[in-house]
Amino acid sequence: MQYLFSSASRYLSSSSSSSLTLRRFFTCSLKTMDSTEELLRKTLAEKLTLIESQGNVVRDLKSSSVTDKSALDEAIKTLNSLKLEKSSIEQQLLTTADGSSVGGVNKEVFRKNLVNTLERRLFYIPSFKIYSGVAGLYDYGPPGCAVKSNVLAFWRQHFVLEENMLEVDCPCVTPEVVLKASGHVEKFTDLMVKDEKTGTCYRADHLLKDFCKEKLEKDLSLSIEKVQELKHDLAMLDDFSPEQLGSKIKEYGIVAPDTKNPLSDPYPFNLMFQTSIGPSGTIPGYMRPETAQGIFVNFKDLYYYNGSKLPFAAAQIGQAFRNEISPRQGLLRVREFTLAEIEHFVDPEDKSHPKYSEVVDLEFLMFPRDEQMTGKDAVKLRLGDAVSNGTVNNETLGYFIGRVYLFLTRLGISKERLRFRQHLANEMAHYAADCWDAEIECSYGWIECVGIADRSAYDLRAHSEKSGTPLVAHEKFSVPKEVEKLVITPVKKELGLAFKGNQKKIVEALEAMDEKEAMEVKAALESKGEVEFQVCTLGKAVTIKSNMVSISKEIKKEHQRVFTPSVIEPSFGIGRIIYCLFEHSFYTRPSKAGDEQLNVFSFPPVVAPIKCTVFPLVQNPEYEAVAKQISRSLTAAGISHRIDITGTSIGKRYARTDELGVPFAITVDTTTTVTIRERDSKDQIRVEIEKVASVVQDVTDGVRTWADIQWEYPSHSSMSTADE
Repeated sequence: MQYLFSSASRYLSSSSSSSLTLRRFFTCSLKTMDSTEELLRKTLAEKLTLIESQGNVVRDLKSSSVTDKSALDEAIKTLNSLKLEKSSIEQQLLTTADGSSVGGVNKEVFRKNLVNTLERRLFYIPSFKIYSGVAGLYDYGPPGCAVKSNVLAFWRQHFVLEENMLEVDCPCVTPEVVLKASGHVEKFTDLMVKDEKTGTCYRADHLLKDFCKEKLEKDLSLSIEKVQELKHDLAMLDDFSPEQLGSKIKEYGIVAPDTKNPLSDPYPFNLMFQTSIGPSGTIPGYMRPETAQGIFVNFKDLYYYNGSKLPFAAAQIGQAFRNEISPRQGLLRVREFTLAEIEHFVDPEDKSHPKYSEVVDLEFLMFPRDEQMTGKDAVKLRLGDAVSNGTVNNETLGYFIGRVYLFLTRLGISKERLRFRQHLANEMAHYAADCWDAEIECSYGWIECVGIADRSAYDLRAHSEKSGTPLVAHEKFSVPKEVEKLVITPVKKELGLAFKGNQKKIVEALEAMDEKEAMEVKAALESKGEVEFQVCTLGKAVTIKSNMVSISKEIKKEHQRVFTPSVIEPSFGIGRIIYCLFEHSFYTRPSKAGDEQLNVFSFPPVVAPIKCTVFPLVQNPEYEAVAKQISRSLTAAGISHRIDITGTSIGKRYARTDELGVPFAITVDTTTTVTIRERDSKDQIRVEIEKVASVVQDVTDGVRTWADIQWEYPSHSSMSTADE
């Protein structure tokens, strides 16, 4: 939810003392740069000194009145050799500093080829393209819609069905009062700067981040100290105040990227799209920046629907909107996007999970806070060990981390390019017990795609206080317990005389006080006779006198415990996951003739936009009739497919469907059997026509693997069905 896509997500940050502690840690830890990079930079500096010195030798020899030609030739030879060594070191340093390749291909070239293929094959395109488009808005075309639909269907199966979650669908338009309670109206901001001459807006932290990364990746003459300073700035970016960020922009001479004009000082910009509800415009609202608040405000009804039992989870898939200052990086930072969010409500005194044992032995890359603070890399950890030693706060949080790992890897995300990074103290909201991001590596670096947070009871308490409706759960005792109970008794007669029509709201606010606040009010009334009391539903403070309320503690017998549940929240950025899936699935291979590179998407069958294609080997009425018969059986089985009865060569048809990520191609070359070709291996088997639909369905549903199918059916190899 708040953790995804924007530094504004950290709108309730940790205390300033913890931030100062972090600065000390980062200053300390970043003194130890990556050893390979440090050695290369030192060697390069030494080599540059030698080149300068040798250059002087050559110049002196050339200017000498008595020149020894052999000595000059030797000096020039030494200088050229040093320059070659310098170039080699620079190349190594460039590779180390910017990770400039993906699968051995330059990342810019890789990304350009990928995006070109995605747009050409209509996976997605810029919205309103014929009107020059609008930054941060994209349309999904037919294959993109199918991939997105399949990802969401798998998400529902993996989470909603597996965990018996309660799915809801809430409006995108949200009244202002809801987002005031959640903190979005006041704090959901990013820092913005403007071109002082043109007024063009930029996100301030992005400009500083881009500057630091550009210098680190491209400026090979940087000193070790300057490298450490720039890396420190990157590490502390989310913790900079507007003044600190502005100071850094001025210090580095950062200007507007397009015009090179000077920039304004940074100032906060709220990312929500504002609107009004109704024709009178008297009810302010916003397009929701997340889907979670709709679940929180419905907690009371959902709890009742669930038989008033905890734990339970509610889920929602829907559109969210953020008015990004300077959207970029395609689907990774957009103004309208799909979120899939889960709110798992649990007793704060018992965060165990009944299915925790199912994920306890999973091992994957984790990046705990301590590893980040000491400058180390992510390490492969057993999830059970991370929970038992306290690295992960509790079992339920650990369970969902494990389930997210399984979801992403089954979707097609590479295990080696997926890590779970724990939030540092300067990223954590003050109320959060723990938070981890599932980060996926792509050509843009490590991208946060899922946030998994233990948000404690903050959200339900905030809405309880603002709305006056208690969002609580109950635990009934088999035997009544004697407990010391806070008793707050408003004197309604006195409150009515003093506050008239506002009496009810003040009574509700007094009764909603927690023990700490109530005892502070009691102490103030006893010492001063009155106290200033903030009433959120009125939006102001009122003066409460000692004759208006009685506050005490009494020993009472209780038949139940009333408490506010904690929330474990996994929040999925679907567009980001899909883009990373595109990158992880994309590769090229040479055509059969070797004269061109063919694009392939290796989507797993579960997310592939089309599961199979059907085409006759040659144009033949009998083969076309068989192809249509197979198409009908696939449709009846609910398998998405394409039928192609054009006369294009079989190799070209294979290449076209490989570029769409279609896992299987069915070629009709007889009237009794057909061949089924698997996309990545290009292996083929021969299958009876009547069994085609069931074979494809078994593999796409995960009932059997392609290896199982190959074992059962005879392989096929024939020049007549030649591949690309």
